[in-house]
Amino acid sequence: MVHHKHRGVRCGTRARFKKTKREKGRPTVNKMLQTFHIGDIVHINVDSSVHLGMPFRRFIGQTGTVTGKQGCCYMVRIYDLNAEKNIVVHPAHLKLQK
Repeated sequence: MVHHKHRGVRCGTRARFKKTKREKGRPTVNKMLQTFHIGDIVHINVDSSVHLGMPFRRFIGQTGTVTGKQGCCYMVRIYDLNAEKNIVVHPAHLKLQK
């Protein structure tokens, strides 16, 4: 028997990944196929119905800069506790800053 609490990648995310009534279901095609250019400032807003390229729960709500493209995903540079990090995020989880 296992006598310790399991801490998986998505543990403690019930409220973070919850969608409102209007947002439920699959995202639109335009959301999946949106394009960004290098240097664009984007917000990380996770769509829980798209598992591909989902960033870690710590990065939800952060703002970063697009530094490149890797396959169908984008590389985004963010600062986490004064450490520069590059994460790979699918465009369904990104929103362009206005």
